[in-house]
Amino acid sequence: MTKRSATCRLLSSEATSELAQTIARILVPGDVVLLDGPIGAGKTHFARSLIQSLMEVPEDVPSPTFTLVQTYEVPTGELWHADLYRLSHVDEVEELGLIAAFDDAICLVEWPEKLEDLRPENALTLRFSLDEDSEDARQMELVWSADKWDSRLKGIMP
Repeated sequence: MTKRSATCRLLSSEATSELAQTIARILVPGDVVLLDGPIGAGKTHFARSLIQSLMEVPEDVPSPTFTLVQTYEVPTGELWHADLYRLSHVDEVEELGLIAAFDDAICLVEWPEKLEDLRPENALTLRFSLDEDSEDARQMELVWSADKWDSRLKGIMP
């Protein structure tokens, strides 16, 4: 599969939330979004905004740093938000049930490098980075190989 990518600059946390809400509208069960980047780059903020935009009645969306996985019922089905930061071995990923969820749920995964070889080939990867010119801004690179993302991302990214 050929990798494709697009980049954007998010000038504020509001811009990050808006992009999360836009991407939320194109997600269906079986979609995996990998949120990659350093601590403080905006991964959890993005995930919270995306999840809340899909809820019929928005509620608090805690970070799954300590629980490892939070699940939500949204109109399209189940949504899993995983934070793999604290995992010490890739075997723990399977114990969480995350691999099975990749097939039936919308999955948002922070710290995807912990997946190692279990990383789904059809995932959309969002790489967050801090912006050197502005404390509030972030850089984001979207990377994908699966053809399904081509049409869905059209009109969202330059």
